[in-house]
Amino acid sequence: MKNYDPIDLLIVEDNPNDAELFIRALKKQNLTNNIYIAEDGAEALDFIFCRGEFLHRKMAKPLKVIFLDLKLPKIDGLEVLRQIKKDPKTRSLPVVIVTSSKEDPDIDAAYKLGANSYVVKPVNFDDFILSMTNLGMYWTIVNEAPK
Repeated sequence: MKNYDPIDLLIVEDNPNDAELFIRALKKQNLTNNIYIAEDGAEALDFIFCRGEFLHRKMAKPLKVIFLDLKLPKIDGLEVLRQIKKDPKTRSLPVVIVTSSKEDPDIDAAYKLGANSYVVKPVNFDDFILSMTNLGMYWTIVNEAPK
């Protein structure tokens, strides 16, 4: 029998309603053990790189996936993505852009910076829950992330 370790994932989302819906969708399917929320880009980078108030966190156990909004306070999502993908310690972390932007320049920039996926948040409540459930299932169960 395989021993399953708890997984860690990070949701970077400044809208508390969207973050809560995302968490509810994931928990409804029992997809994760440890969900962390960062409300702005600066907090996300501190969490990912174990600095500031997250000095106690260890990078030895990488995040399974990062769900990243683009329109964030302090540091925008594209800059967060840029910093994750330029650092050898975090470059291989899967980063999924989950945003309301359908703008081609945002999509192009995200992929050029190394995003693993780009998902536009549905506006309809039921569609949002279904999309986030499917997204969570793929990235936490189906996808094999690097160790």
